[in-house]
Amino acid sequence: MATALVGIAVQPGAALTGVQVAVLALAVLVASASAGAFNQYAEYEADRLMARTRKRAFATGALPHHPAWLLLMAAMLVAAVAAAWAVLNPAAAVYTFLGAFFYGVVYTLWLKRRTHWNIVVGGLAGSFAVMAGAAAVQPMPGPYAWLLALVLFLWTPPHFWSLAIANRADYEQAGVPMLPVVVGDARAARIVFASTVALVAASIAPVFFGAGAVYGVAAVAAGTWFLRKAWLLALCPSRRSAMGSFFASLIQLSALLVAAPLDALLG
Repeated sequence: MATALVGIAVQPGAALTGVQVAVLALAVLVASASAGAFNQYAEYEADRLMARTRKRAFATGALPHHPAWLLLMAAMLVAAVAAAWAVLNPAAAVYTFLGAFFYGVVYTLWLKRRTHWNIVVGGLAGSFAVMAGAAAVQPMPGPYAWLLALVLFLWTPPHFWSLAIANRADYEQAGVPMLPVVVGDARAARIVFASTVALVAASIAPVFFGAGAVYGVAAVAAGTWFLRKAWLLALCPSRRSAMGSFFASLIQLSALLVAAPLDALLG
């Protein structure tokens, strides 16, 4: 939802009403919630095998694993997409749907247990949220919005692979082929650093397509911090350095998501 609101902020075009902004935000939020709930419904047995996920509601039995939940999740997604279509436009609705579809179906059902590329393709879910916001303003979004969508796509791998290095034993036990399980921590850490370099380069690119000084400073400063932490991870892979890289990824993305709308407000 936050990334969708940033998409609204950075896309030039007709100003949306408060109602339209609220509907778009809630549509993306509810669609994301339906996909996240479906992920936990589908993965409840594997979630029981991992310390990070074993306390989720379906895994513990706090919510019974009953097919009726699937009807609720489907109704949430349909309502979210229909609201975006009716109040905004078809393009915003399609991007809202694609975000949930890529997380719930493409990532969870098709890729998660088949390939270590799972999180790369699954990362498109965040990109579609940015595009949903931008398309709400202009059905054919401009380059700034597309570049932010690219940033979200490139951000997910180093973010999640850092976490996967820290929790590799969990993924091994659950039989999930995350990158460090497949190639080992040392190689995975080097890939995290290389992907962070690509991410930071992409995050600076919007400066040449409409982003202002506030965004530029945030992209350089937060990107440098993430690069430093990813480099330390590559030098010495460990749970501590992996979590340092993971938290740096959160700081970097948060800085961009705050700076981009602030730039638009000031400019």
